[in-house]
Formats: sequence, C-alpha cells, structure tokens
Amino acid sequence: MYSKSMIVAAQPEAAEAGARVLMAGGNAVDAAVTAALVQGVVDPQMCGIAGFGNCQLLLPDQNIHTCIDFHGKTPLSASSNMWEDLIISETRDGFGFVLKDNVNDLGYQAVTTPGSLKAYYEALENFGTWDWSDVVAPAIKHAEQGFIVRPHVAFWWNYGANFGRVGVEERLRYSKTGAESYFDSSGNLKKIGDIVKIPGMAETLQKIAKYGPEVFYKGEIAEKISEDMKNNGGLLTYEDLSTYSTKWTDPLLGSYRDFSISTNHPPGGGIMLLEMLNILENFNLSELGHNSTEYIRVVCEAMKQATVDKESFVGDPDFVNVPIRRLLSKKHARQCSKHILSGQKINIDRIGQFESKDTTHVSVVDKHGNCVTMTHSLGMPSGVITDGLGFMYNGCMAVFDPRPGRAGSIEPGKSRFSSLAPTIVTKDSVPYMVLGAPGGTQIAMGILQTILNVIEFKMNMLEAVSAPRFSSTSNIIDVMNRIPSYVTEGLEELNYDVQRSALTFGIAAVHGIRIKDGIMDGGADPGHDGIALSI
Repeated sequence: MYSKSMIVAAQPEAAEAGARVLMAGGNAVDAAVTAALVQGVVDPQMCGIAGFGNCQLLLPDQNIHTCIDFHGKTPLSASSNMWEDLIISETRDGFGFVLKDNVNDLGYQAVTTPGSLKAYYEALENFGTWDWSDVVAPAIKHAEQGFIVRPHVAFWWNYGANFGRVGVEERLRYSKTGAESYFDSSGNLKKIGDIVKIPGMAETLQKIAKYGPEVFYKGEIAEKISEDMKNNGGLLTYEDLSTYSTKWTDPLLGSYRDFSISTNHPPGGGIMLLEMLNILENFNLSELGHNSTEYIRVVCEAMKQATVDKESFVGDPDFVNVPIRRLLSKKHARQCSKHILSGQKINIDRIGQFESKDTTHVSVVDKHGNCVTMTHSLGMPSGVITDGLGFMYNGCMAVFDPRPGRAGSIEPGKSRFSSLAPTIVTKDSVPYMVLGAPGGTQIAMGILQTILNVIEFKMNMLEAVSAPRFSSTSNIIDVMNRIPSYVTEGLEELNYDVQRSALTFGIAAVHGIRIKDGIMDGGADPGHDGIALSI
C-alpha cells in the first residue's frame, strides 16, 4: 500500500530495533513488540515486563481493528478500606493519592499484577510474523551490553521529590539491584553518557525468550516473584500472576469534523480525548488562532469538563457502570460548549495539590498499511527489583482512590483509570494519524493538542508534536515556557490561575505518524530522546 514503513519511539535504541525488523520483512506488530521490549531495557523506569498499558492495532488486509487492554490489576489480597485512614492528599492533576509513609507509592505494596509481557506475546502470536525468541533477542542484546544514560533518562532520574511523592532517586536506591546499577562507586546517580548494566535482566529475558511468558506468570520467575512479595509484605501473589488475563475490545469510536477517531475504552483515557474533541467541534478553533488567549481558555475548559466527568464516572467497566454513551454524546458536548462560550468556569475540587508522570510510547505503520500504537508504563515505578531478576515492578496502587465507594476505589482484581490513549485517526476509512504519548494525566491533553494542530492548523506531525502545549486538569492552567506571557496575561485578567513551567517541552510527550496522500511524516516529541525512522 505504501512505498515505505515508519516507526516512532521515545528511545533511539527502540526505534532502531523496530526499524531493523521492518527492514528484514517483519510487519508493524513484529516491530512494535520488538521496540516495546527494548524500551523496557533502555528506559526501565518508564516501562517494562512488569508494567501495564494498551495497544491498538489496525490491520486492513486482515480486516482487524482491535485494542489489547493490559492494565495492572489490584492483587486479590487487597481490600477497599485498607488505606482509608492513611490519606494525606490527592494529586493536583488527579493522578493518585499521597498516603502516610508512601505505602501505596514505594515498595512492595505499591505493585499491581502486571500485564505487559502477556500483551506483547499475544499481539505477536495473533498478528505478528516473527518467532517470539527473535523478537526478544534485541532486548537481550541491550541488556547484555548495558544502555547509555540519555538526557531524558538523566532528567527523570534527577526529578526530585514530587509534591509529596517519593523522589525518583529514592526509587532507584530502594532495591539492592537498583543501588548497584544506577549509582557510581561514590554513591552518585550515573550521569549522561554513563553505561548502566542491570544484573539479572539479560538472564530473565533469555528465559522469557526460551519459555515464553508462561515462565513469568506460572513458572520459575513467577515463583521467585511471589516468594519475594511474600517475604516483604507485598500484596501480589502467585495466584494473581497465574490468573492474569488481558482484555480484548473493539476500539472506542468517535468523530471530529470529517475525521474518525479510534482509541481505547475505560479504564484507559480515550474517553476523555473523544469527549474533549466533541466539545471543541462546536468552536471555530482556527479562527481563534493557535495558542491565543481565547483558544487556550476554550480548550482548557474542555479539558476541565472531561476531567470532572472522568473523576465522577469513569473507572474499570468490570466494576463501574461507565455512562459512555452519555459522556460521548454530541448533545452533552453542545451543552458543555454553551457553558464555555458564556465564560463559565468549571471547578475541580481536590485534596491537596500534587502531581506525577512517566510512561512511554511507540507508533508503527508498515508498507502494507498495518498500524500499531502502544502506550505502556510502570505508573510511578515502585522501586522494587527482585534479586536476580533485574526488572523494576510497576507502582500502580498509588493511583487508586483509598476512599471506598468511588469509581477509582480499591477492589480485588480491579484496574484503575489511566490516561493512556493510543489513538488512530482515519479519513474516509484510510489511516491519517497514528499517535500516542506518555505523561500521566497529561496524555490525553497532549494527544488532543497534536490532533488539533494537524487538523485545524495544518501542521505536519513534527510541527504538531513540537508546538508548545498547555493543560488544565485542575483549577490551574499549566503552560510551557514557550507560550508568551502576553498570552497568559490575558488569562490572568480573566481570573485564571496560570502556572508557568520552566521546561521548554512538556504536557505529555507525543509520538506520532501522519499519512497524507500516501506519504508518511513522523514526529518524536523533542522533550524526550526519541526519533522517527522511515524505512
């Protein structure tokens, strides 16, 4: 269908590994899974085999369009009220809660049942063309050789204590393996250009390559994981691992102007993206002007509306009756747009003012027109590394609501809402954009602005992911430093609380591919270390 293929990822090593697969005749699924496994080695706090995520696949020749949901699940030993008396604050952006002694954030009780490895394998077995062992091989190679500390990795490692959350350095020091791997002989964090080798990582991946994911969920590795958790007060058990299953769904569908939007169902963040697009469809955004005062006001109020609705109604659909049809109705959107047009401000109440972020992404389109967009994560990494295994576990218990009876409350086997929103935009049933992003609760906000940049302001993908962004997931409007003060002064005159970031890039990190007239152009967010490769 196309003369070339393209892969975009947040890590050059991952993009190259996926590109090599495409060059050797592999398809988009082969490339995406290969890249994802490498990402877990060279960016081991962003994602990994003990993480979670969502993957959307559009395979036209096979008439396949599906999503694999592999969110982390609350261990069966958890209870809805176990942390109710430990609440200190809620995060400013709604990412989670800060509890006494950070019991939900750092250490063994922070870990949910991971789904990433099973999802990688299922995607490959169902839709890939390469053998599993060959797909895992590049990750093993990087684990054996070690990885170089890149600028964004160093930035993340030096990210300090985050408004009540545990700092990243403390997470890296938490385990014996982490203390030995991520710090030099003087006890200082390794710096840009240093090589990191993680004992046990290559050996673990070799076993996974040989025996498949069963060794992780039911075999030798599962036994080591469950023993370590039991010995250190963790919630995760062998039963949690052995009974874990992914969830396959049709994509969640919406529209914007004359484009069709497909994304993921709750507990993913696609519902927020579609709701915001529905609301903004009622405004002439191009006439307002890109990143003008009024443009930012209108878009931020749409963000706030979607945030309020998410926090009120959206959770794991196996446990919560999510009113998807109502939230995504054009009628609801028109009503919301009328409030915004009148100048009304949406209020978001929270306990405290804290926030957090991480995660990574890969987008692939091959020459046959197969499209894969995958966002995967550790949440905030727990810091836990079982001796000899090498990989860090997710810390997803931190995002559950410790207050019983709410959409995001703790229940055994439940997944918590995440903002992950791997998305495909089509026009006349032909793929037009394949994109996604890391960035905590800012993911949907970054993807939204990228889509608007392409459709409303005719940017190519690199321009779209590079343009300065803003966000409002609270009563505060956050802006990146490249948005001029003469724009934000107008917002302040309207009595908005505006907080300017010192960072040049931020509000998620979007990685995407645009296909226009059969020609692909890609964009890797300049705030991370990634690259777009055309093959």
